Amino acid sequence: MPVSERLRVAIDVTSLIGERTGVGHVTAGFVEHLAACDDVSLVAYAVTGNAALAAQTRLPPGLPLRVTGVPARALFAAWRSSPQPRIERWTGPVDVVHGTNFVVPPARARGLVTVHDVAFLRDPHLVSPASRRFSGLLRAALRRGATVHVYSDTVGRDLEHLLPCPTDRIARIYPGIAATGDGSAAAGRALARTDRYVLALGTVEPRKNLPRLVAAFDAEADGDTDLRLVVAGPDGWGTAAFLEAVRRARHGNRVVRLGYVDDSARADLLAGARVLAYPSLDEGFGHPPLEAMRAGVPVVAARAGALPEVLGDAALLVDPSSAIALADALHAAVADETTRARLIAAGHQQVARYTWEHATDELVAVYRRLATHP
Repeated sequence: MPVSERLRVAIDVTSLIGERTGVGHVTAGFVEHLAACDDVSLVAYAVTGNAALAAQTRLPPGLPLRVTGVPARALFAAWRSSPQPRIERWTGPVDVVHGTNFVVPPARARGLVTVHDVAFLRDPHLVSPASRRFSGLLRAALRRGATVHVYSDTVGRDLEHLLPCPTDRIARIYPGIAATGDGSAAAGRALARTDRYVLALGTVEPRKNLPRLVAAFDAEADGDTDLRLVVAGPDGWGTAAFLEAVRRARHGNRVVRLGYVDDSARADLLAGARVLAYPSLDEGFGHPPLEAMRAGVPVVAARAGALPEVLGDAALLVDPSSAIALADALHAAVADETTRARLIAAGHQQVARYTWEHATDELVAVYRRLATHP
């Protein structure tokens, strides 16, 4: 397609800078597939004052990157109350601006803002002070006419009630699954220092409910002397509570804290895990459980947020407020071979629903609708 006929889209890649969390992984998936679209001309932008670090960001070959050179805190403060500075100051003219992490800058073009979950609106005590600022930025974007992109119908319905946000300005697009690759079970077990482990992936923050997982593991570990709990993910503002739960646990010496792991180690840990535990108090989608299903690993997850919608009956879903219910589910997923076989088979079917090709097609359709219906 001639360059002049391609849709010009500016997309936020700030979450790809440095160590990637879940938001960075899913954003990277969209960026990779959008960059390969013949009918889209993509320009990446990063809202950061650290231009040197941003320049090290892994992007598809040939994708231009524009760095604001102004710290996010300063720009966010301006964007909450002003339509300036517009992002085209850095990107040049575009047809659509896609803010991929709760914030879309002011622009002459139409804006699309991705909202990953609604914890910052419904349960602000579960998120960091920085995340609480998303509320004002999102409301400002809606006043400027932005459309909201969500990964689940659950989040879409929540936004209708909590903001409120009109239904016709919400676009639900299920994403694909983060491309962590095929891991080595042997390498994963070497990292875990055991052949039998329950794996938890994610930033250590209150929403992930890790102290309760430690309590549930402690109960299950009474009867399974070889089992360990492996927690992999960067430190967050729930680290102190997690460490205290480990200190109090009878089997705290069998809790392995790995910290942040790269994509290769993450894939290895998934391949070698006996079970993935995901007891989060709120999620807008839930990538780690789907990654585990793709790796043939049974999943125990919370009956909370969008997890029931996204995981269906392919996971054991439990009340995240009950350590006893969580322990019972862990026992079934670890020790009951019939349950394990059912979960593995159902998981393979469930994960097949989520492909990057379909997600990218739907996202480009939303871009085109925004560009042609100002």
